[in-house]
Amino acid sequence: MDNDIPNIATSVDSPEVEAHLKPAKTGPKPKELVEGTIMGLPVGRDKTVVPPEQVQELAELGCTDRDIANFYGIKEDTLRYNFADYLIKGREELKISLRRSMLKTAHSGNAAVLIFLAKNILGMTDQPTNTDDRKPLPWTDDEQ
Repeated sequence: MDNDIPNIATSVDSPEVEAHLKPAKTGPKPKELVEGTIMGLPVGRDKTVVPPEQVQELAELGCTDRDIANFYGIKEDTLRYNFADYLIKGREELKISLRRSMLKTAHSGNAAVLIFLAKNILGMTDQPTNTDDRKPLPWTDDEQ
């Protein structure tokens, strides 16, 4: 009967208690930072290296100059001075992508997009114009 009762006086330093206190699995080991090379243009007083292709990609996503400059830790003026062509190209790519998406949506029959495109691309309005060209022709019953 003495074997059925657990020994309450077990020491905390005993191997049985230590086995229960240790975690069963350990997580992944923290990764260490390593030095790498980034290809880009050195800009600003501290010569921060900024990859031009990444600037263009961020502009394609619609990021503002402030967003991109803050991301790299440089001033907006520095960004515009060194990467103006990449910013312009990225924003133009964004516009083209949006136009493609809008046209695809319009072709699927979305009335709101069709109306928007008709007004903005075709110059149509939902306001009638009051010019002489829009008046009906005069009607006469006289035959000559």
